[in-house]
Parts: sequence; structure tokens; C-alpha cells
Amino acid sequence: MGIIIVDDNPTNIFVIENILKRAGYKEFISFTSAIDLFTYFDNKPPMQIGRQTDIILMDIMMPGMDGIEACRQLQEFPHLRDIPVIFVTALEDTNKVVEALDAGGMDYVTKPINKTELLARIRVALRLKYEKDWHIEQDEKIRTELELSMQVQTSLLSEPVYQNNIILKASYLPAYKLAGDMYYWHKIDNHRFAAIQLDMMGHGISASLVCMFISSILRDTISHCPDPEYVIKELNRWMDSLNSRNKKIPYYFTAIYLVLDTKNKTLEYINAGHPSGYALLNGKELIEMPSNTCAIGFFEDISMEKTIIPYDDSIQLLLCTDGVAEAVEKTDQNVSQFLKEKAALFWEDARNKQPIDYLLTKQQQINADDDMCIVLIQAK
Repeated sequence: MGIIIVDDNPTNIFVIENILKRAGYKEFISFTSAIDLFTYFDNKPPMQIGRQTDIILMDIMMPGMDGIEACRQLQEFPHLRDIPVIFVTALEDTNKVVEALDAGGMDYVTKPINKTELLARIRVALRLKYEKDWHIEQDEKIRTELELSMQVQTSLLSEPVYQNNIILKASYLPAYKLAGDMYYWHKIDNHRFAAIQLDMMGHGISASLVCMFISSILRDTISHCPDPEYVIKELNRWMDSLNSRNKKIPYYFTAIYLVLDTKNKTLEYINAGHPSGYALLNGKELIEMPSNTCAIGFFEDISMEKTIIPYDDSIQLLLCTDGVAEAVEKTDQNVSQFLKEKAALFWEDARNKQPIDYLLTKQQQINADDDMCIVLIQAK
């Protein structure tokens, strides 16, 4: 624990030091000007200052730089602004005292110094400082854990696929560190790929944890049987099981799951309450892929029938979560019409350009209120 005394009068410093010594405080240092205080801080590592300085006892009236200006300058540095400043002053001007507190001071005592009053103010300041330091430490732990969770979640997302006859890639822009959007694809064999885009209810930690749980289930399910009807029913069964144990907040998610067969040139898909996807067939015919069953987790059993789309030469798929639609709606454009118009543009430069850059400006991406995910698949 460290206390810093700043007073241009050596007598005042002597009195305060003796009060601190008799009260059992051993770690303190004194300066006769605010300029000397900042010189001392400049020569110390920022993190060390925060750990070693608990309170500053500051005189108001000092030559060069008075205590009020010094306090204002302390507030400008993140590693200094949380150090409590107690003004020790002979001023009886109430307006000046108010100005000192408005500058960032925590409290004040008047001269001549009353020992009992000064020590009481110090104890209060120390309690508040320790509580604030504890919360800062806890916040740092949470930030570290969130960063680790974000890395784990991101590692579950699929890497882009660039092959001679197929491209699978995605743009993924979470609104927070942890997101409820997810995408994944799996190579079934040399000519079949399974892919999913899903949007979990909510944001943040709970949504991301359920997302990671579903990601694990999804991998096992696709490996066992990639058929769309089987996969969606299994995901719904697991979500229902999760919700039966969690009565407070039932979770659900929307999703498009598909199997693309480049040998037989077919697309099989189920849209479970998700925004419509778009399929561009043979470079000219645009087909909407609307929802054909309810969101996953709503009901114990859901009925569904997969949709099969054949193509001759090529197919391009564009899948978006509702965060993208919300960003488009803010520009007063019709989402369905907008995506239809943009879908044809992706074909030319899919390898080099991010899908989201076709749809939204950088400013729209920065101002997003919701997670955004765009999946682009091309096969020919």
C-alpha cells in the first residue's frame, strides 16, 4: 500500500508523515510540487504505478501547478485516473473546494489537520480503492476468458474451400466477442459437400455456448448420415433435450442445411425458419430458397420435407443471417429484391473478394447491431 503526499510546505509534509507513521502506514513518499509528482510518474512503468499507489494527499494552493490542475491532468491518464485524490487545504472558499472535487478529487480535509478526520478519510478511500481494484481484476479475468472463448468458437468455423469445380467461403462478423451465428461444411466424398448456416437465438455467452454444443452434435450427425431430413430431426431432438433440462430460457435457432452433389448436379436443402437463401442456376436463373419448416427447438417433433433443386452447368448459393437483412433494411431497401440483384455479382470474383463486401459498405458493417454471416458456395 502506498500513499503520496504533495504539498509545497515542508511543515505540512512533516505533520502528515508523522500522522501516517503513528497510524501504522509505512509506505509513503512526499513531493513539494505537482511537477515533481508527474516527473516521478513519468519514470515509472504504468502498471507499477497502479499497483503501488493507493492514495494521493494533495494540497490545493501550490506554485507552478496547483492541486486542481494536477488532479485534472491525472484524469487524462487511464493508469492514474483511478487513484483516489484527497485534497488537504487551508482554503475556506467553498467554490474552490467544489472545483477541486469536480476536477476528480474524491474527498478533502482542512488545515490545521485533524488526525482522526484524516485517517478516517484515508480508510474510506482505501476501501473504495480496493473494491474498484477488485472489480478491475475481475473484469480483466472475464475479458481474458471471453477472448479464449472467442478463439475456441472461431476455431469451430470451417476454412474456405477452393477447388477446381467448387468454392465454399464465408464472411463472419459478430456484433460482440461471442456470437450466435455459425457456419460449417463437411466433405462427404469426392463430389458431395454438406453445409449449414445457423443463427442461434440471442447473443453473447449463452448463445455462443449453445452454438458450440450444436456444432459438436452436428459433426457427429453428418458423419453418421448427411441427409437433410435426418440431420435437422437430430438437431431438433438434441435442442428439445437441452430445453427439457433448461426451463428458464428455451433456446432455438434457425438454419439452412444443404447437401450439394456436383456429380449428379443436385442441391438438397431444408430451411428451418431461416431467411431465404438464393440459388443462381447456370448463371441466369435465380431461385429463392424459403423456409419450409419451423425453427429448430420450437417443438418436440417437427415435420419437414427436403427440397431438391437440379442444375445443368453451374450453381451459386447465397445464404445470409438476419443481421444482414437488418442492415439492408436500414437503407430502406427491399431485402429480397436487394439480394436478388446482388446474387449475380458474386460469380466473377468470388475467390478474391469477401462476400459481405458485395452486400454492405464498411460503415454498415461497423454499425451492425446484430451478428452477420454470409455463406457463398459456387460449383460448376
